[in-house]
Amino acid sequence: MAASTPDPDARRPPSPLNLPLRRCAIGLGSNLGDRWAALVEARARLLEWLPAGSSLLASAPVYESEPVDCAGDAPPFLNTVLLLQVTVDPDNLLNMAQAVERAMGRPDQRGPNEPRVIDVDLLFVGDFCCKEAHLVLPHPRLHLRRFVLQPLVEVAPEERLPGLASPRELLAALADNEPPLRCHAPHW
Repeated sequence: MAASTPDPDARRPPSPLNLPLRRCAIGLGSNLGDRWAALVEARARLLEWLPAGSSLLASAPVYESEPVDCAGDAPPFLNTVLLLQVTVDPDNLLNMAQAVERAMGRPDQRGPNEPRVIDVDLLFVGDFCCKEAHLVLPHPRLHLRRFVLQPLVEVAPEERLPGLASPRELLAALADNEPPLRCHAPHW
């Protein structure tokens, strides 16, 4: 599916000269419909809507994982992580992520851990820390999920995450209570 022009609520934010470049990671996941096409479309939309000066640094391999904390009949997920350099503040980045989800058919209201066509999560944005009702950074469950940590280690193994260890250290400390991941696509 090709990325289309964003709706008026999801316009590309301006790139203010006073915003520093920040490395950030965005997690993508899908377990409904054509999961591969959903990841490709979400990445294309995010890159299209990023402000000038921002860029994709790396796309992690795509992994297939069994659902975690979902209903027993939930289909497997495809998950990956994008490492970006951005010139946009975390709130606008969150708005862009949510606009991608809406544009791809994710309902505004849904229960936690329900199957979805696309899930776009901010994992970290530089050294920014936030615990607001609408935004928590770094992602509050990043350190608990192999399906996030394993692809994150592929693109930013030694990144210092605010208030946490590096992705490599977090993955090494993760308990083995989650099913192993299967590499679906090493390069994309």
